[in-house]
Amino acid sequence: MSGIRSRVKDQFPTVLLTLLSMVQALALELLWSRLIESTYLDQLPEHQMSADQDFFAMIIFLTQIICTFVGLIIIWVVYASNVMRFRWVPGTVDSVYPFIIGVLEFFLVEFLGVETLGWWFLTMATVFALMIWVGHRTMLSARLDLDNEYFFRNLNPAVVQDFYPDFTVIAGALLISSYFFVQGYQPVAALLAVLVTLSVLLLQFYKAASFWQRSVDFGKLW
Repeated sequence: MSGIRSRVKDQFPTVLLTLLSMVQALALELLWSRLIESTYLDQLPEHQMSADQDFFAMIIFLTQIICTFVGLIIIWVVYASNVMRFRWVPGTVDSVYPFIIGVLEFFLVEFLGVETLGWWFLTMATVFALMIWVGHRTMLSARLDLDNEYFFRNLNPAVVQDFYPDFTVIAGALLISSYFFVQGYQPVAALLAVLVTLSVLLLQFYKAASFWQRSVDFGKLW
């Protein structure tokens, strides 16, 4: 049995990253297709933007594209860094999460545009919440495996208070989503909302990169 567990732990990172890379490739292809098929790109060369509202809609759409792309990168970084950092015996659900995340990524692309801002923010909140859960579950599984004992030896388990910033982000995205469901498209509010979302995503990327670097530096001591 120990041989099976060892083989599973050795092969799971390759299986997981292969699966995730396929899902991410599809999401990126959809994102690129949505960008090049956008009417905004046709309007730009001839300066056919008819009104300020059209200009706001174009900027919001392009910012959504950037947010979605950054989100895809963060998902890859989180998954890749976890499987390279830790070893654990995965459950069946660990192989299912990439499919769920992939479907949500497809919805993020589908809901791009000012007409579906409420649904886009709702999907973004769902993706963020799911990734928090996946990361937490991975850390719990890794903590129980003796192969990672060196890392968790002096690291206290997470408590509810540690997730308050994440809960705040999720709640904020849900509130923004509710606002656009009720009020509809509001140019200035929409632009501010997507810019705040982009700032939060860039902060999350910085935190993920910093955590990875600290892990690598910590590993040098062992």
